[in-house]
Amino acid sequence: MKLAAFNLENLFDRAQVLSLPTWQEGKPILEEFQRLNSLLNKPKYSSTDKQKIVASLKTMGLDKSDGGREFVTLRQNRGKLLKRPAGKPVEIVAGGRGDWIGWVELKTGPANETATRNTAQVIRDVGADVLGVVEADNRIALRRFSDQVLPMVGAAPYEHIMLIDGNDDRGIDVGLVTRGAFPICSMRSHVDDEANGSRIFSRDCPEYEIALPSGQILLVLVNHLKSKGFGSKAASDAKRRAQAARVRTIYEERLAAGTSLIAVIGDFNDFPDDGPLDPLLKSGSSLRDVSLHPNFQGDGRPGTFGNGTKTQKFDYILLSPQLVQAVTTAGVFRKGVWGGKNGTLWPVYQEMTEAIHAASDHAAIWVELNI
Repeated sequence: MKLAAFNLENLFDRAQVLSLPTWQEGKPILEEFQRLNSLLNKPKYSSTDKQKIVASLKTMGLDKSDGGREFVTLRQNRGKLLKRPAGKPVEIVAGGRGDWIGWVELKTGPANETATRNTAQVIRDVGADVLGVVEADNRIALRRFSDQVLPMVGAAPYEHIMLIDGNDDRGIDVGLVTRGAFPICSMRSHVDDEANGSRIFSRDCPEYEIALPSGQILLVLVNHLKSKGFGSKAASDAKRRAQAARVRTIYEERLAAGTSLIAVIGDFNDFPDDGPLDPLLKSGSSLRDVSLHPNFQGDGRPGTFGNGTKTQKFDYILLSPQLVQAVTTAGVFRKGVWGGKNGTLWPVYQEMTEAIHAASDHAAIWVELNI
């Protein structure tokens, strides 16, 4: 069977701030978005809080109308957060979270049609029996993509599709699709796992049990760890390390319970030598990175994101000892990634004539297993 992981970067709709040409352009917007929602969730708004909320609303373009500018919208479903007197400054009228129901959300826009087709081509050409998907809009979008878009590029739809909403309100969830011979027989979510009063996972760490034709069970944990895109490096690193440590604990608990075929896959948003992934990659872990396996077919580029440099290795397939023994071949598929300024670092699909046509900034990673 072939197991793969691919960051789709959304199929049909994507938060518009995530579609900017670079992370640096979107970073201030995402940071302000996070800061404002944190302020709005306080039980009581002090005078200082209200000043900060007003300043943030102005920064986000929400001082004039709930519709804001290009990237965000203010929802006031019940009660009122503010009033905008004619010719006067914005005034926060809510005394705290309990006085109104609403939030600030990111505006979405349609994904590029050519990019969506190229995403389908990547999935067709990788040909995975079991595919972990990252940054998928939702289960319905994933099902429609499978049923409608995959056949357009000559690929069969996937028979089994599972995804539940995670903790990220940008519509970038993680899920799993499998072929008919590899049914999903159970799943367990970890959206509510907590440490120090905060949810651990930025999205989720779902566990999927897959029934193999041999009668064995393959356990796949799909992950999308905390990004480096916004927030301080120290805070992001600490969050990512906590997530990696929790995944390691889950993995070891399943091993101890007798499950021997375990894969931890997805976008970990960090490279091996940076530290936050040590609980998974070092520190006595028995998980092994498939890209270090002697049967891995490398192309001279160690990374999986962007131009494939060493510090751009974000996507992983980690295998338990028994699965390591079952590896026959493995590799990275880059044909859907726009490499370099002009997209000339490696062969790409003929439809990719500019960066916006790329299936993703991430290459798909795959492994064939004799199980």
